[in-house]
Amino acid sequence: MKAVGFHRFGGPEVLEMIELPDPRPGPGQVRIAVRAAGVNASDWKKRQGLMDRELPQTMGYEAAGVIDGLGEGVDDVAMGDRVFGFCAEGAAQAERAVLSHYAPIPPSLDFADVAALPAAIETATRALDQLGVSNGDTLLINGASGSVGSAAAQFAVVRGARVIGTAGPANHDYLRSLGAEPVTYGEGLVERVRALAPGGVDLALDVAGSGVLPELVELAGGAGHVITVADFGGAREHGVRFSRGDSGRAVHVIAEIGALIESGRFSLPDTRTFPLDEVAEAHRLSEQGHARGKIVLLIG
Repeated sequence: MKAVGFHRFGGPEVLEMIELPDPRPGPGQVRIAVRAAGVNASDWKKRQGLMDRELPQTMGYEAAGVIDGLGEGVDDVAMGDRVFGFCAEGAAQAERAVLSHYAPIPPSLDFADVAALPAAIETATRALDQLGVSNGDTLLINGASGSVGSAAAQFAVVRGARVIGTAGPANHDYLRSLGAEPVTYGEGLVERVRALAPGGVDLALDVAGSGVLPELVELAGGAGHVITVADFGGAREHGVRFSRGDSGRAVHVIAEIGALIESGRFSLPDTRTFPLDEVAEAHRLSEQGHARGKIVLLIG
């Protein structure tokens, strides 16, 4: 099968189309003929050698497609079903992929819609679970207009929380459409948030990694009320918890998101698509970090 891989670390130009044997699903896993695969920040960090120093490597942790292989013990789906989920092997940007956690695709959605969801919604849910966000809380999200931030905002609203989210002025209406109250990031953030919440906030989530952890700690009343998914160095410096996948993943959200979408309580992110052979351009756009929503590769 055709897959995206690289034999040396570097920029998008090191990516190449390689030939690999078709993967085989293990117990509890399914194999899909991939129709769409998401592109995330973890992909370009991996490509740059910031995550795993082994070579060569394949790419992609989330995908959607049609089941064409069942692992031992799988009885909740059948051959030909449309599913989406996580590829633990990091080889989702390919013609076939094995999913370790998966869920049916809601009938109203296409492959590109859901291929963009797993990483963002898992990260958002994990952070909210770790913060203990619940009904009546006031949550500040730094970087609320991106894929993870917008998911976190919507999940928090569903839980009954009040959400204040930072974003550039161009994305303020978007945040309002999600049920969040927008504030502009940058100098003066503490004062702008206090204008909305004079007593500060109960909890804060940093998705943007823009160096504002001291301000979030001040607003939330202590480092124990703040989590970041984007600023590892800042977390160590300021005593803030850094949320990562190996600290307990919230994969339960994969099975829950369909009902939220169908009921209108979760809006899908904007999606920009590229054919698989334009993966380098997709990575280039992802690495720039300015695209709202998600970037998805289309296969087949």
